[in-house]
Amino acid sequence: MLICVMMDYKENVKEELIMKILNFGSMNLDHVYQVPHFSLPGESLSVTELKTGPGGKGLNQSIAMAKAGAKVYHGGCLGDGGAMLQKLLEENGVDTSLLCPVAEAQGHAIIQVAPNGENSILYYGGSNRCVTEAQIEATLAPFTKGDLLVLQNEIVLLPEIIEKAFAKGLTILLNPSPFDEVLQQVDFGKLDWLIINELEAGFLTGSQDPDQAWEVLHGRYPRLSAVITLGGAGSRAYQVHGDKVEKVCQDAFKVQAVDTTGAGDTFTGYFAAGLMHGDALEICIKTAAMAAAISVTRSGAASSVPMRAEVELAMAQL
Repeated sequence: MLICVMMDYKENVKEELIMKILNFGSMNLDHVYQVPHFSLPGESLSVTELKTGPGGKGLNQSIAMAKAGAKVYHGGCLGDGGAMLQKLLEENGVDTSLLCPVAEAQGHAIIQVAPNGENSILYYGGSNRCVTEAQIEATLAPFTKGDLLVLQNEIVLLPEIIEKAFAKGLTILLNPSPFDEVLQQVDFGKLDWLIINELEAGFLTGSQDPDQAWEVLHGRYPRLSAVITLGGAGSRAYQVHGDKVEKVCQDAFKVQAVDTTGAGDTFTGYFAAGLMHGDALEICIKTAAMAAAISVTRSGAASSVPMRAEVELAMAQL
């Protein structure tokens, strides 16, 4: 249920449609361990179940955007052992023609999942750390002003990608996770959209209160729009339209969580697809919230992303 919408900005019009989406991001093999609790320092812990499957924030978000109905190109590095990841992207309708094969081992994650569905993740970059400046130029070449570039922080040369994309006039959406020192080199003033959780908002602004964090962000970067996710408390979106700001607040949909891995990526992917379709802000964030809610009722990351028809059916039943 929406609890606040359309502050300051009143025009009920669609934004100009984005023609193409490039997701320049990571691809991982996820090793998911079901554990009675997260391992403690010095503790040897028996695992109740192990599954290996596809993951990586980039791959997850590409699949989410494709399942949401967007035309998505995935750019990045395909490492040794990653052939099944390329196949999975293609099976879900993602264009992989911009993937660059490299000799390095495919990036992977070690994920602990507790009985309550919470997760703890160790990440090895591998092939995701093989991006070169020449590859950036080649990957961005087919895209033009107004196309949407989606980024995360699991590949190298992120600041360089943003600089080159901004020079081409691309619309840039960043999900700055994992949050680390690389982001200190990023010019956030060249971004169009930022999707962050409340902890990341605190790191960036000094406040985990979404409205206070937004005021800081907006003061620093006047053209930047943002979404701040708040876990069980929902999410808030702030979209800049010239000298006006549209604000939407979205409650979280209540479900029984099985595995929260990939929920944030599902949210980001569906939100980006909504931007491509020209949906109103409140529709973008509501659809993203429902897709994320459905995803946590299933195990896995990419495999938990729902199809758009499932999300629309769930929303119709509200």
